[in-house]
Amino acid sequence: MIYSQFKTFVLLAALTGALLFMGGMFGGSNGIKYALIFAFILNGISYFFSDKIVLSMYGAQPLSREKYDWIYQIVEELCHEARLPMPKLWFVNNPMANAFATGRNPSHASVAITAGILEILDQRELRGVLAHEISHIKNRDILVGSIAATIAMAIGYLADLARWSFFWGDRRNNRQSGVGIFGVILISILVPLAATLIQLAITRSREYLADESGAKHSQDPLALADALEKLHHAVPKNQKQEPSTVQAATASLFIVYPFSTKGLFNLFSTHPPMEKRIARLHAMAEKMMP
Repeated sequence: MIYSQFKTFVLLAALTGALLFMGGMFGGSNGIKYALIFAFILNGISYFFSDKIVLSMYGAQPLSREKYDWIYQIVEELCHEARLPMPKLWFVNNPMANAFATGRNPSHASVAITAGILEILDQRELRGVLAHEISHIKNRDILVGSIAATIAMAIGYLADLARWSFFWGDRRNNRQSGVGIFGVILISILVPLAATLIQLAITRSREYLADESGAKHSQDPLALADALEKLHHAVPKNQKQEPSTVQAATASLFIVYPFSTKGLFNLFSTHPPMEKRIARLHAMAEKMMP
């Protein structure tokens, strides 16, 4: 867990460094300030209203306590162990097997499960999934993700500013600073791309952290490992049956990345490779054995 937290810190520092580099090259202090303000406003809206936006997007309904009292009991137990207030529980009537947590802080948190996940997981495996989602709330991953998105978006704005200023501004000053047209184009493409990859690496590190802390709170790493394996195998089936049930913009929220990725495309995934997640949980279970 300490390693995952440290990795997040290093990646956020790298993202900040990329922002300062772009600002120093093209936007200056004022450019950084205005880009950050604009990105902060857009991501701030998303941060404060993320729960309402996402739950509405998927037509989530309050989870029936009468029908699913056993789920409420599991979440209450896990929240007591994690020292968190009880989140609101939601049901998404969707055949996709998945779950997600959202909300700007532990006092305004929601956990949603789909109809599909209830069909393929048993109670023990679902408990592992819920522990993972509650860990996202405890680790304030919505906040971390919003900070990373704000910095990455600001870098993108500075890159656009660099291209526009070169073609419509004073090219002589750009040449005198040693930055020609190819330099501007190269930097304005590569730095935002690097920022995006760092942002995605941050989300992957938070998934590892939620796996670890969730397994710790549930005291059953293998329950989550078994659940992840079942959910992973269900992804291709979900895509064949319902190819448009998931919005790409919300993919990072789900416990399992809802799209198939292979090879280099894993770099552009918001989730770590499933094989590594499962292997880590098995290693964690071995360490917890008496």
